[in-house]
Amino acid sequence: MQSDPLPAPARYNPPMKFFLFLCLSLAAFAQEPGSCVSNPPVPDIASRPSWNGWGNGAGNARYQGAGAQLDAAQAAKLKLKWAFGFPGAKSVYGQPTVAGGRVFVAVDTGTVYSLDAATGCQYWSYTAAAGVRTAISIGPGKDGHGYLAYFGDQKGTAYAVNAQTGAEVWKVQVESHPYAKLTGAPQVYQGRIYVPVASGEEAAAGNPQYECCTFRGSVLALDAYTGKQIWKTYLIPEVAKKTTRNSLGTQRWAPSGAGVWSAPTLDPKRHALYVGTGDAYSEPATGNSDAIVALDMNTGKILWAAQDLANDAWVTGCLENAKSKENCPDNAGPDYDFGASPILRDLPSGKTVLIAPQKSGIVWAHDPDRKGAVVWKTSLASKVPTAVGQLNFGGSADERNAFFGLRTGGIVALSVQNGERNWFTPIEPAAGRKSGHDGATSVISGVVFSGGWDGVLRALSASDGKILWQFDMAQEFKTVNGVPAEGGSMGAAGPTIAGGMVFAGAGYPGVPVQAGKPGNVLLAFSAE
Repeated sequence: MQSDPLPAPARYNPPMKFFLFLCLSLAAFAQEPGSCVSNPPVPDIASRPSWNGWGNGAGNARYQGAGAQLDAAQAAKLKLKWAFGFPGAKSVYGQPTVAGGRVFVAVDTGTVYSLDAATGCQYWSYTAAAGVRTAISIGPGKDGHGYLAYFGDQKGTAYAVNAQTGAEVWKVQVESHPYAKLTGAPQVYQGRIYVPVASGEEAAAGNPQYECCTFRGSVLALDAYTGKQIWKTYLIPEVAKKTTRNSLGTQRWAPSGAGVWSAPTLDPKRHALYVGTGDAYSEPATGNSDAIVALDMNTGKILWAAQDLANDAWVTGCLENAKSKENCPDNAGPDYDFGASPILRDLPSGKTVLIAPQKSGIVWAHDPDRKGAVVWKTSLASKVPTAVGQLNFGGSADERNAFFGLRTGGIVALSVQNGERNWFTPIEPAAGRKSGHDGATSVISGVVFSGGWDGVLRALSASDGKILWQFDMAQEFKTVNGVPAEGGSMGAAGPTIAGGMVFAGAGYPGVPVQAGKPGNVLLAFSAE
């Protein structure tokens, strides 16, 4: 039986839902490969497992507890879940941050990405004015509306972008010195971000015509919602003045140096902020170089400084193979910076220590309640080459041990209470590749993760150092976004762990004396 004809308007004008479906379908089709089909608001980050910023917490312990959702047995069965390729990148500078079911990560091109943690699809990207080496720190928006993502670039600019959309909220040049750079992740706390400032002036001083040196390391507190400066503290209070001239007649300046290369460590209980500082660039070296320095979180006033190596003035012109040594200080030091964040850890006794690895190969434990008095120190090297260093980008700590990768190869566990060595695992690099573990370690209950210069990511038992699992990242990968990608070394940032997954950026060429393998891929592993 023939049905009645449809009314004319319905026959020739499809319902509005059809148009909406068609528009969404066309929009999804027009997106770049690997883009997420939708972009919902970032959920409450406290409700999901996260690894926020550099150290996964104010104390920079790089420890993940229940949020790991991963144990030693599962860690031994990790499989690659997805890979994301970064177009045009040669180094995955930034460490992956996991928050609200998303991964935030930056590369040397200056591009910051927001990806879905489960699938690797891309929500957005934002390109800064220079390469971004810092980890991304996530904090709540004003009055609790949404979230902001904070980071810094290699030209001394700090940024805040909308964590859901990537839209720029503010950007601020925090230091006017032409060689200023931000390498340490900002720390977010109660409406402020604390920003460390380092520089590349050490390298510029390799030029005998360069007037060395005028940079001073600093820490700033900015309003998290506007970027407005609240306070700024230079680690060297005196402005550099003219001193002598080199043999070419180039003017020399001092004091200089004491850059802050790593994320500040926050101690709200003591209203203090702690940083490790770099060496001086010119003589005389000041008392705040190669030191652990405490600042008041509210005012920026320096509370105390514990200098662990005096008279360390050094620039790249001091290298053995330098073309010119004109700017090398007459009494050059060994370049034994503190390049890593101090780890704030409570001891079973109720006391608190700041555990700080130095390039010299010495791990120091300072007492924040006694103006940084030394509690213990442990040397992990009898001889360390100048500039290269033994302990560079940091370690991690659980309730019992602190774990460090050694530039000379291997992973060590030291008692947080007295610095005694509980175990050491020597690690031979993959055949034909470079040895060493400069990148920061990361720890969960029972497992330590470390990536090497050889491009191999490893999981070790936290109790005895036995290798549980390893994965060769220095290879080509098929990526979710279709970008050709190849992994490489891990030499700075460490792996991050949250929600049963492990994330690692593979590709860090380092500086010429280290010569790691470049790469442009982010890898995500799970035990599923």
